[in-house]
Amino acid sequence: MDHSSHQTMIALKKGFYSAAIAVTAQDVAAAQTLRGFCFDLAGKDIDTFDEACVHFLIHCVEDNSLVACFRMLSLDGDSIKSSYSAQYYALDALADFKGRMVELGRFCIHPDWQDPDILRVAWAAMTAYVDQNNVKLLFGCTSFAGTETSKYDDAFALLRDNHLAPKRWLPKVKAPDVFRYAAILRLKSDPKKAMLGMPPLLRTYLLMGGWVSDHAVVDRQLNTMHVFTGVEIGMIPAARKRLLRAVIG
Repeated sequence: MDHSSHQTMIALKKGFYSAAIAVTAQDVAAAQTLRGFCFDLAGKDIDTFDEACVHFLIHCVEDNSLVACFRMLSLDGDSIKSSYSAQYYALDALADFKGRMVELGRFCIHPDWQDPDILRVAWAAMTAYVDQNNVKLLFGCTSFAGTETSKYDDAFALLRDNHLAPKRWLPKVKAPDVFRYAAILRLKSDPKKAMLGMPPLLRTYLLMGGWVSDHAVVDRQLNTMHVFTGVEIGMIPAARKRLLRAVIG
């Protein structure tokens, strides 16, 4: 896949952190090493999607430590069926989406670094990429740690009540092991507890008007559960867009 047209240089700095697109093979290898560490693997985390993706690295400017990374895969229309997420969700409905789509994947922050500014810089870099490439839909899988569903009852109830995907885009079940949380009406949500239990990446998606699948895929091998998550760029609240672009500026 030739994605050179989407390789516009993006480099930004805010406070203690900087974000930039990987340029060399060594940059990509550094991201794969961090992913392997975060996912508790014996070595690098590498898959067949890496070659087609644009990789972002976030460093601490003080000592150049790599503190976070993620990758973005640019897609159009029917090509969404060859995305990473399409391995786990039936995305036929989204094949009719008009406009460029980008899949956000392999987002990880080094466990020794918990500064919320890292996530802010990451989203600012994503925003710059979205703006430069006229992206209309940002999507990906966002993960809950572990496979014990009950600890996330409040979070899943909040997703069911307020954040399900519009019916016209709703991903269908494809994976063999899923948790159909939207069908469990006994779940009650304490909004404060729900947001505390929500993965930070998913929380940010929701603040931008994002929506999710009506089921979570249970991945026992990686000891996670994930939901398909999308945000239509045109639906992001204006105030939220201003905040993201203020970091870029």
